[in-house]
Amino acid sequence: MHVDFTPSAGPSLGVEVEYGVVDKETGRYVEVADEILGIIGADHPDNEHPKAKHELFNSSIEVITGVCQTPDEAVADLKATLLELKPHLDARGLAMESSGTHPFADWDAMRLSPGERYQRLIDEIGWPARRLAIHGVHFHVGVRSKEKAIKFIDSLLGFLPQMLALSTSSPYWMGDDTGLASIRAKIFEIMPTSGLPPWMADWAAFEGFMTALIKAETIRSVKEVWWDIRPHPTYGTIEFRMCDGIPTLREVRSIAALAQALVVWMDRRVDAGEPLPDIPSWVARENKWRACRFGLDGRVMTDVTGTTQPFKENIAGIVDMLQPVAQDLGTLDALDGVREILETGSSANRQRKVVADGGSLKDVVALLREELAVELQP
Repeated sequence: MHVDFTPSAGPSLGVEVEYGVVDKETGRYVEVADEILGIIGADHPDNEHPKAKHELFNSSIEVITGVCQTPDEAVADLKATLLELKPHLDARGLAMESSGTHPFADWDAMRLSPGERYQRLIDEIGWPARRLAIHGVHFHVGVRSKEKAIKFIDSLLGFLPQMLALSTSSPYWMGDDTGLASIRAKIFEIMPTSGLPPWMADWAAFEGFMTALIKAETIRSVKEVWWDIRPHPTYGTIEFRMCDGIPTLREVRSIAALAQALVVWMDRRVDAGEPLPDIPSWVARENKWRACRFGLDGRVMTDVTGTTQPFKENIAGIVDMLQPVAQDLGTLDALDGVREILETGSSANRQRKVVADGGSLKDVVALLREELAVELQP
């Protein structure tokens, strides 16, 4: 099977953020996405807003950007759509929040969004798909060739756990503290074709893999490969898919800058004939577990001998390494925002602090929606 890849001229940036719609008083999910999307989509072709989309459950809305060049442009794009949604939500006493999981929602009571696509997903996959009451953030970074896309993805396995640790926002599941910083990542891993991708030597190996999965009727198209990172042939990007829902646009901006700078850094190394970092898949898998379990409070394996380093220290070193690239891209301020996350903790840390200080899980939801609401003020 031939898979066309549309190269990007440069390191373009696209962001997709999944939000839950909650009642401001109760903190519970409210199933009004279809109604709200119908209103804001009325003036668009096919009655569909180009940047606000359905997700699996009718209490979720995905907000996406167009093709951007910088994190600041991407965040401005996201904010514009959120501000378009806001008055319709305010009028109903509702708000939006983005976290890997809702602290006390019951997935079994949630209603699917309308449409054959979602029902087919449940019919084909069953219980694992029905449990996907989760939210994530995806980052697309443009790549100039398909061979580079595969090469970069193999090397980026060594950086995905750090990005997950920065974004961890799902310590709670159905009212319980799971003991993990990201239960979302483990919930999603039960799906077929999810988790870390296999190592692939080149684009031909990727095409062979897709051919086999389609022939075996595991998938219908490349879009049904839900790895933590994958090439997106149509967009000509690498799609980073491992992050939890991210409550603040400030954090989205910083992690977007990190993703973009990593790809540009690798692109320059390849052009200069320099090797890319290489880490065995078993180390990447161990580090992903460490990020899921401990988030920024954990330690990351840095080699195959068992040497470890605190995630915070390791990530700070990555930011230092990428500063010259970010300087050239004009994104240094956004990248330096990663240091703020290291200082204040991820959302998982902030959520647990609410409870540790005597708050309830309803108070956790209030924190999540308020963190976004303050960024949407005039």
